[in-house]
Amino acid sequence: RSDEECSATQKLDFLRSHKKLKKGNTVMAKGIIEIADSSFDDEVLRSEKPVLVDFWAPWCGPCRAIEPLVEELAEAFGDKFKFTRCNVDENPVTPTKYGIKSIPTLIFFKEGKVLDKIVGIVPKSKLEEIITKV
Repeated sequence: RSDEECSATQKLDFLRSHKKLKKGNTVMAKGIIEIADSSFDDEVLRSEKPVLVDFWAPWCGPCRAIEPLVEELAEAFGDKFKFTRCNVDENPVTPTKYGIKSIPTLIFFKEGKVLDKIVGIVPKSKLEEIITKV
């Protein structure tokens, strides 16, 4: 297999192992919307709800470690908050625009403006504190 085939196979295995559901170009995992550079403005900047964007990559161990926390928060606060993820490998424009240099990076938006930013793994209580504040 070529590197591209391995990469695609690994990505598919990752999605299957994490019970992701494929819906068009959007991957949804327990209330989390996978966004792209092309959908960022509509899904985040024009959202009526505050939005958490998780900038991540499938190969990133810390990103996988924080994913269950974000899923729990999406289940608990999904009625008041929109939860999204942006794969930095597949969507280079948006991470560059927001100065993402390390992943995971979580950015909290409200009415199209950045309200808070967290880089790396933090306790669930810290994320809940920010969500409640927003």
